[in-house]
Amino acid sequence: MKYAVVLGDGMAGWPLEELGGRTTLEAASTPVMDRLARTAQIGLASMVPEEMAPGSDTANLSVLGYDPRIYYTGRSPLEALSIGVDMAADDVSFRCNLVTLSEEEERYEDRHMLDHSSDEISTEDAAILLADLKKDLEREGYTFYAGTSYRHLLVWKKGQVTELVPPHDILTKRIGAYLPEDAQLREMMERSYDILSAHPLNLERKRRGLHPANSAWFWGAGTRPRLASFSEKTGMRGVMISAVDLLKGLAAGAGMDRVLVEGANGGLNTNYEGKADAAAHALLQDGYDFAYIHVEAPDEMGHQGSIENKIRAIEYLDGRVIGRLADALDAAGEAYRLLVLPDHPTPIRARTHTKDPVPYLLYDSRRADPGDVHTYGESAAAGSSHVWPDGYRLLDCLLELDQR
Repeated sequence: MKYAVVLGDGMAGWPLEELGGRTTLEAASTPVMDRLARTAQIGLASMVPEEMAPGSDTANLSVLGYDPRIYYTGRSPLEALSIGVDMAADDVSFRCNLVTLSEEEERYEDRHMLDHSSDEISTEDAAILLADLKKDLEREGYTFYAGTSYRHLLVWKKGQVTELVPPHDILTKRIGAYLPEDAQLREMMERSYDILSAHPLNLERKRRGLHPANSAWFWGAGTRPRLASFSEKTGMRGVMISAVDLLKGLAAGAGMDRVLVEGANGGLNTNYEGKADAAAHALLQDGYDFAYIHVEAPDEMGHQGSIENKIRAIEYLDGRVIGRLADALDAAGEAYRLLVLPDHPTPIRARTHTKDPVPYLLYDSRRADPGDVHTYGESAAAGSSHVWPDGYRLLDCLLELDQR
């Protein structure tokens, strides 16, 4: 038996008038998920505990079977694991986004958050900008590390965990109320704008009609995580397939292997087929029991507020990932169980994460009888009798460790 999770980050949402009261998931053309849903278990799972913020960090911990109340120590430290940062126990890591702020205001605090990803800046462009930030901003006790696209890190030796707001939560808002109280962190952010707004690369981006990555934005602070081993917890050998440092860091912390797929970039035009093929190869050729495929695109399109592109991302996920993986497993004659779900909703109207329960589809290739609910989406799942208030327990159901 083989097991797989296909995670459409932020895929769930709220009904939209523009879609006749349907969500983007319900409006998307998803023939593969529709076919699987006929014999699958459809239900709802709460991946984010009520007292915690709805982030991909806490939610993906849950999807991987880890109770966030026990294991969560902050988002950025998980990403630090991914890129090999050796954090001491008293170090604090911050996510450092390269964001786009408005430029017409005179004072830094009066600027507005326009784009948390600077038009999904390429890793190559971001590395150039981060190198110049390192030259100008690094000082004793503070070190910058390059990540992927707009996602980078700042590590503060013997630092303090500081609660800061994610930039995707304050899109269009004036930033003054959300800046750090710590003088050093605030000064670095203000100085980053002076460096980046006049940078030749950003001037060229503006000429090309792209958002300039004109400021650093710190958030997601935390200390070094300590996750229980996935193999010891489940008795299975697992692999992670994701373009995002957060997910790769979760895998590293859990002792799972990671497969890097060429062309996988966390955006709408990622290498969907490459991810499906990597999972099929891991399961069928490399002896893995469990594969986790993470696709970031629906979340990014939700943050952008693009109905059309979020639907497109979901349709790509359906045919180019889920369908391709299922076809490979079916062709090999391999029995398998497949869990399809988002980690959290990223509704178009909110343009940020919410902690609503997410719909899931749990398919078993051995099952031929119809399920209780025959379609997959938020409304269908809401009518199901399968509800998981503690979403981290759903993985045990997938792996047949919990027979509910």
